[in-house]
Amino acid sequence: MTTVAPTLVLGDVVVGDRLPELHYDVTATTVVLGALASRDWRPMHHDKDFAVDRNGVRDIFLNTPNQAAWFERYITDWAGPYGRMGRVTFRMRGSVFPGDTMVLDGTVDGVDTDDEGCGWVSLSIALRVGDDVKTTCAARVAVPVDEDDNPWRRRGEQWRP
Repeated sequence: MTTVAPTLVLGDVVVGDRLPELHYDVTATTVVLGALASRDWRPMHHDKDFAVDRNGVRDIFLNTPNQAAWFERYITDWAGPYGRMGRVTFRMRGSVFPGDTMVLDGTVDGVDTDDEGCGWVSLSIALRVGDDVKTTCAARVAVPVDEDDNPWRRRGEQWRP
């Protein structure tokens, strides 16, 4: 017997809904592989001595594309396979280092349908280490309006993120 995961549809989402938290223990490997994947060769993301002596921080730290990828993972894990990223903006307030446990959590700020019939969910997300908010994020993600819809099929004038 094959089980298919339920698909999130617009009617399942209400303003004020909380997304499940994502906890992740950051290691030096997390930092270095994120920098490598984004071709960021700046030494503060792989050379601890440089980070400490030249940047005055305690260790190497996550770069911007690495954090963007964590937000995308968090959003798409929640939205499911038919969720399609529309827009993501974020503001970094502090660094995330090896040894930190980062926690991502989010809230639904808006639910609407555009003129083309595409369902949209607006999210506010925070990346925290302990009680300290390191990065805030605002995202807009398209989700199916019903079981027969798929935002990935939208092209041209039907797709207005």
